[in-house]
Amino acid sequence: SRPWSHIALDFVTGLPPSRGNTVVLTVVDRFSKAAHFIPLPKLPSAKETAQVVVDHIFRIHGLPVDVVSDRGPQFVSRFWKEFCRQIGASTSLSSGFHPQTNGQSERANQVLEQALRCLTSHNPSSWSQQLSWIEYAHNSLPVAATAFVRRCRRTWKKAEKTLARVSRRTKAAADRHRIPAPRYVCGQRVWLSTKDLPLRVASRKLAPRFIGPYQITKVLSPVAVKLKLPPTLGRVHPVFHVSRVKPVFHSHLNSSATNPPPPRLVDGSPVFTVRRLLDVRRRGRGFQYLVDWEGYGPDERSWVPARDILDRSLIEDFYRQRGGSLPGAPGDAPGEGGNVTSPG
Repeated sequence: SRPWSHIALDFVTGLPPSRGNTVVLTVVDRFSKAAHFIPLPKLPSAKETAQVVVDHIFRIHGLPVDVVSDRGPQFVSRFWKEFCRQIGASTSLSSGFHPQTNGQSERANQVLEQALRCLTSHNPSSWSQQLSWIEYAHNSLPVAATAFVRRCRRTWKKAEKTLARVSRRTKAAADRHRIPAPRYVCGQRVWLSTKDLPLRVASRKLAPRFIGPYQITKVLSPVAVKLKLPPTLGRVHPVFHVSRVKPVFHSHLNSSATNPPPPRLVDGSPVFTVRRLLDVRRRGRGFQYLVDWEGYGPDERSWVPARDILDRSLIEDFYRQRGGSLPGAPGDAPGEGGNVTSPG
């Protein structure tokens, strides 16, 4: 009724050792005449045979309706009969001294032995290396009884046309809801979506939807661009789909992005203005604070040791808002000065 619904099993024995194998289990699909040749180290028990056909046959082709075999000890055992009953398959055993009952697997065995004789007569111990090629050649030949390969080609062509038609229909339906992406060029500045970026923010829901703008360094394709990212995003791959960026538009209501404010010099050292502290963590004997810098975006936030924060009120306000007490660990004592800090 369908391929691999009725299968036939048999063993080829008496082979020289090859990569630890001495036996071949032949499994033939009685519908299409296709076969699998499975090398084994020895004649398996009923339980081992069941595991082999599950691993190599059933997981690929599905469960059969009927299993034909000879009257070997594996196939007449109670375990094998119960195994077939559990998977919903009937068992058909060949008549004594009449192997033609299992003629398809016997014929496959003859083909296999002839092929091995031709390919490995000069080196018999290499037969297991040739099994895959013999199986491929066997399953590629047209079968006179069924013309299965020709029927497969017709079915494949029909399925290919149907899939192409469905694909075009699906694409047309999706394109009705798509907006063509802008045509980007090198040097253009764009906003970058924060949807999949590992930003350290107090509230992901309230975080900005876009950051930047960043410069396009290369247009890889109509749907992919490479951006020049800041060091804080050094671990982020700089290539993005165009759905993750949007161009910067300039107008009277939306002026162009201004450059961040330069640092101030205090005693010859650069200091930056802090907007607020967002988080705290312990590092060694002291603490570090996640700083939101004045004039910089969320992607420029960084961890700063407590000793580099010059305005003590920033730390006090941070703990007051969190309802906690100010730590007194070594390295926390702030220096003198205003609400500026070195990003050290």
